[in-house]
Amino acid sequence: MELVTRSAASLFSSASFLCVSNLSFPECRRRNLKQNVVRGRRRNDICFDLDANWIHSSLNRARNRGAEVGTSVAVAEEFEISNLNRFEVFDGTPTPFGATARDDGINFAIYSANAVSATLCLMHLSDLQENIVTQEITLDPLTNKTGDVWHVFLKGDFTEMLYGYKFDGKFSPQEGCYFDPSRILLDPYAKAVISRGEFGALGPNDNCWPQMAGMVPTANEKIKNFDWEGDLPLQHAQKDLIIYEMHVRGFTRHESSQSAFPGTYLGLVEKLDYLKELGVNCIELMPCHEFNELEYFSYNSVLGDYKMNFWGYSTVNYFSPMIRYSSAGIGNCGQDAINEFKLLIREAHKRGIEVIMDVVFNHTAEGNENGPTISFRGVDNNVYYMLAPMGEFYNYSGCGNTFNCNHPAVRTFIVDCLRYWVTEMHVDGFRFDLASIMTRGSSLWDAVNVYGNPIEGDILTTGSPLGNPPLIDMISNDPVLQGVKLIAEAWDAGGLYQVGTFPHWGVWSEWNGKYRDVVRQFIKGTDGFSGAFAECLCGSPNLYQGGGRKPCNSINFVCAHDGFTLADLVTYNSKHNLANGEDNNDGENHNNSWNCGQEGEFVSISVKKLRKRQMRNFFVCLMVSQGVPMILMGDEYGHTKGGNNNTYCHDNYLNYFRWDKMEESTSDFHRFCSLMTTFRHECESLGLNDFPTDERLQWHGHSPGKPDWTEASRFVAFTLVDSVKREVYIAFNASHLPVTVTLPERPGYRWDPLVDTGKNSPFDFLTNDIPERNLAIQQYAHFLDANLYPMLSYSSIILLLSPEEPVSS
Repeated sequence: MELVTRSAASLFSSASFLCVSNLSFPECRRRNLKQNVVRGRRRNDICFDLDANWIHSSLNRARNRGAEVGTSVAVAEEFEISNLNRFEVFDGTPTPFGATARDDGINFAIYSANAVSATLCLMHLSDLQENIVTQEITLDPLTNKTGDVWHVFLKGDFTEMLYGYKFDGKFSPQEGCYFDPSRILLDPYAKAVISRGEFGALGPNDNCWPQMAGMVPTANEKIKNFDWEGDLPLQHAQKDLIIYEMHVRGFTRHESSQSAFPGTYLGLVEKLDYLKELGVNCIELMPCHEFNELEYFSYNSVLGDYKMNFWGYSTVNYFSPMIRYSSAGIGNCGQDAINEFKLLIREAHKRGIEVIMDVVFNHTAEGNENGPTISFRGVDNNVYYMLAPMGEFYNYSGCGNTFNCNHPAVRTFIVDCLRYWVTEMHVDGFRFDLASIMTRGSSLWDAVNVYGNPIEGDILTTGSPLGNPPLIDMISNDPVLQGVKLIAEAWDAGGLYQVGTFPHWGVWSEWNGKYRDVVRQFIKGTDGFSGAFAECLCGSPNLYQGGGRKPCNSINFVCAHDGFTLADLVTYNSKHNLANGEDNNDGENHNNSWNCGQEGEFVSISVKKLRKRQMRNFFVCLMVSQGVPMILMGDEYGHTKGGNNNTYCHDNYLNYFRWDKMEESTSDFHRFCSLMTTFRHECESLGLNDFPTDERLQWHGHSPGKPDWTEASRFVAFTLVDSVKREVYIAFNASHLPVTVTLPERPGYRWDPLVDTGKNSPFDFLTNDIPERNLAIQQYAHFLDANLYPMLSYSSIILLLSPEEPVSS
């Protein structure tokens, strides 16, 4: 596309030139990143003498030329000479990075170590939609550069103004250099990214990757200022958390949500009371950094809709909230979206709910050498990505590139980003996707550069795991980030698995993938897991005690966004991912699932009953284990994805929370889950500061004090001394056979049943408000009088110790 820039005196080396530039905009990119993307031709700018008569004639010539060659031409509107001096230009300062309002103007600063020239591009919001640059300002390397930071300070009218950069330098992919002066690039430090305003809507000419630009911060206090109403960090003790992993759009997008703002931050605000009632005091938001949901855009013939990047694990910018999760879209150039996100945090805190962000510092949306150049690649590819000697992109993320996390400039960038979300946006913590990548050595790893001196025997190469990764060290010891919750997904796609061994400095927690695998195996009745299951119930001391960590450093989960839902875990033996359009070749093949005897949803009544029992068993296990439980959105009502364990590309019912289904199940599984979360909060013994000892916990088998840890054992029971509940007896029978257990003798006391997953609702959890409660207890009185309790196959129970007294008739 030929493009005529709106000009200004500061655009040129002198005030007597007008530059006509050729700009290109990335085309739609597919998920596999193997198709080449159309790049702009490298063409020199054409300069002309500037006078008023020439301006009008040159614009006409541009129009005529476009008509002659059949090219779409974006031409600046006619303007007066006085408008050419729109901004006053000053040297600026190298810090802080990004665009910063100060001294009645805006300071722009950006790091690029290898660029030979830099140009600031300013675009009015209306011009961006037409692919027009309002004004370009070429930076002088003598006055607008300090070290490797380019900077400039401007004064003028920035109303609805956006910005980007062009960089020139070597274009040599074999050397890792991708400088292209025809491309307008996002500033990595941009606080809001503006392109399309509506989720899923195509750009001009059906472009999936229309030009993006950063928000220029406003001096308008009415727009900029947000009333936090005295909001302060909740600082919940981590041991007391119940985390709810959720998707902002998916939570309220379905019509049954009846939200006034479906699929947005405000829609989530409307439903916060539901989460509080569920017993959740921490939500973990799937990626809310700016990403392009059209990244995988293509027709899906299986479902008859279009594939989207729904999950969002493909970041475009780390400082900007996802603009199209805002009801305001690009209103006030992104400031309204920022304020909506802040409103979500404030309102969550009012309800005692902390907010953790899922962040993706392992790769970006730019993919490999065939991906689009949006930001980091064009600013300084060698710095931001982990590269092989011939410029190839290392792919430890499985998504085409690997962020060069332990490069000095990149780790500073990451820490700056985390600080911003904590101080400006008030988030309470972060879950780091594929966090093991953050422990790998950067490109051109050099111990002298990193540590200041050589390390004897250091033969580390690019991507090698580091014992003391500088980035993790910086995050762990940063004074601003003290007390912020840090959770690592302690593995990556390159085979590095660090669950239990992630470098932690005493402050990092981990998604405990081993907990998930062991619990799934034991609950479905696999031999040989009783001992490992007991470790999980205790907070996995085998993983965390030796390194000085505590049970709360284990984030326990049975299901997460990538994998089966809880309902599908007990419904399908195999994945059913045909709807993804990849011939069922995507997604995890080893799910440790069990369909309870028949595959799919249309099965016998007995199989359906067993599935409900198993779902309750999994949830009981999650709530009575030491550590921090994490619930997947929708599991509390039995959400199904039809056996699809990789729904990354579906903006539809597969990923939408079904409020109608939740209401249907209120008297069943949803009730059970809510009561179990309440029980966990009430029990002092289910959120211990340290791993349980013999004074607190006793193991049992079918008989008291005689646990069975043999290979064939499928029974685990234990008692916990509790300062609130006196003592709690908990047992899991994962056998296909029923069993009658002998309960521990407690003179002067009796065991009262509370939970029995073998019972139908509401008798699966005996609350005091159940009319037939006493009758239900009487049915088991003869067992309890003999200190016995009968358990069905595949069931779990919770009994409470109460003073001995007659059971009322």
